[in-house]
Amino acid sequence: MTILGISAFYHDSAAAIIQDGKIIAAAQEERFTRKKHDESFPINAVQFCLDYAGCNINELDAIAFYDKPLLKFERLLETYYGFAPKGLVSFLKSMPVWIREKMFLKRIIHEELEKIEGYDKSKVKFLFPEHHLSHAASAFYSSPYNDAAILTIDGVGEWATASISAGKGNSIEILKELRFPHSLGLLYSAFTYFLGFKVNSGEYKLMGLAPYGNPDADETRAYIKTIKEQLISIKDDGSIWLNQDYFSYATGLRMVDDKKWEKLFGFKKKEEEDELQQHHCNLGYAIQQVTEEIVYKMAAEAKKLTGSDYLCMAGGVALNCVSNGKLLQSGLFKDIFIQPAAGDAGGALGAAQAAYYIYFSKERIACIEQDEMQGSYLGPEYSDKEIGLELKKLKAISSYRDNFDQLSEQVADLINEGKVVGWFQGRMEFGPRALGNRSILGDARNPEMQKKLNLKIKYREGFRPFAPSVKAEDVSEYFELTTPSPYMLIVAPVKQSHRNKIPGNYYQLPLMERLYTLRSDIPAVTHVDFSARVQTIHQQTNERYWKLLDVFKQKTSYGLMVNTSFNVRGEPPVCTPADAYKCFMRTEMDYLVIGNYILSKTEQPKWEETGDWRKEFNLD
Repeated sequence: MTILGISAFYHDSAAAIIQDGKIIAAAQEERFTRKKHDESFPINAVQFCLDYAGCNINELDAIAFYDKPLLKFERLLETYYGFAPKGLVSFLKSMPVWIREKMFLKRIIHEELEKIEGYDKSKVKFLFPEHHLSHAASAFYSSPYNDAAILTIDGVGEWATASISAGKGNSIEILKELRFPHSLGLLYSAFTYFLGFKVNSGEYKLMGLAPYGNPDADETRAYIKTIKEQLISIKDDGSIWLNQDYFSYATGLRMVDDKKWEKLFGFKKKEEEDELQQHHCNLGYAIQQVTEEIVYKMAAEAKKLTGSDYLCMAGGVALNCVSNGKLLQSGLFKDIFIQPAAGDAGGALGAAQAAYYIYFSKERIACIEQDEMQGSYLGPEYSDKEIGLELKKLKAISSYRDNFDQLSEQVADLINEGKVVGWFQGRMEFGPRALGNRSILGDARNPEMQKKLNLKIKYREGFRPFAPSVKAEDVSEYFELTTPSPYMLIVAPVKQSHRNKIPGNYYQLPLMERLYTLRSDIPAVTHVDFSARVQTIHQQTNERYWKLLDVFKQKTSYGLMVNTSFNVRGEPPVCTPADAYKCFMRTEMDYLVIGNYILSKTEQPKWEETGDWRKEFNLD
């Protein structure tokens, strides 16, 4: 049985395909179009999934879309009616799109699929699981658990903004929902907006900014108090009530009422490129603390309702790896599985899985040793022959290594020398994280590496942290973490044995002085609060990357590296060898390794482009 899942028309459009319950392929549309968070119908991703599965549209048993558009339309109408006459401008702007397009979604899907190939419309079965069921399915059915609590938290689906479910065997039962307009995801996005980052894109920046806040400052405590007293009411079960007097997302074209928030917090909304001040950091810390409290209470309620030892998580808020790390450390559950494509892209996979296990009632037996995501390496891959032809077309100068052991020795030496290496191997990752196949690598021990990567490679804000990839066998040597974290979704403290002594006035230092204080012997991956967003590398899911880390450890005694996504700020991670070469030549990367080919920047022909390529991508 073959089922295609699709998510589209909001952000992070994607497609996924499963055969007899096994995940065959999945990819986001942005990787093909080069438009970050592309919301358009994922025609390229669908084509890739069909090709990889070796089937055509007529051979599909079902096509599952990740939410119910008519239920979402009902929510919009009821919201506009309930808040009338507020929201008239937003209503007039959104209704024509809904009436012209989204009300007739099945027809639009047919029209888009016909651009791929002709097929018999009468034979295609369309299924529309609810948004949060798609999220829950993507987490539970991909997990290694037969019995688990499921927690989904995001901005909003149709009506639900968070849900608690029980997963058992092939069934999912939704037990409790939080409903719009009360939403933890939208609350976090509101602070993302107020602190100068882009909604639905910059939330991870807010998470990275939060540790620069001073937890002991009176201002920080005052912010937390203001949030809890003026903006939000938190119940014991984790449900929340948001004071809509301060928010505009239900009826307006902005997240919040800027003037009211400026009065509430005592400073103006930060614009995108304004210099960061300590009060911005303190407010970021405050909302992160509030978020962690709410997530813990929701998880505790899930534990209470299900009695399960294990938790599965999905939805955009599940990408808050700081909160995830603290939840894991709390011991509330024996273990946690977080869907690596936790946002809307993962809804495509969840929709297909919900169709297979719930609609078609197929049997499910979880593999307790490993999850179903295969390391999340589910996208396109390129043979050495294809890579070689592409490099020839680009007139790139490269050398080929017949032996991967020889290649990994050379790359390990280059990274040990302080070089930055673009690393392009195997199948592209599904989800927002680079997991070692479309990555930029550097030496975690190098005190200049974070600054170099941020300013000369990624062209992004200097405060942004980088994650370590570490051999799974070695994780407890460097971090206070004893469980696998293959998807870079858990933040854990750096071990005391690797930390340096810091000045007594550390938290009083200016932001950039704190950033460049040498905090540990792996400074490039140690955040200002001595935490790190850890990725464990497993030989069975990524043998090449594991081998490189193993060789690096033999040479340096350190089995970890800096791993950041292979892109520049505002660009999606690279998909093809041509994408990789273009990014390599546009930045100050030193070497590029694609398959068994290695390229040195100094040997390449002069790179010429018309205009300023940095204007090609909108800042995220």
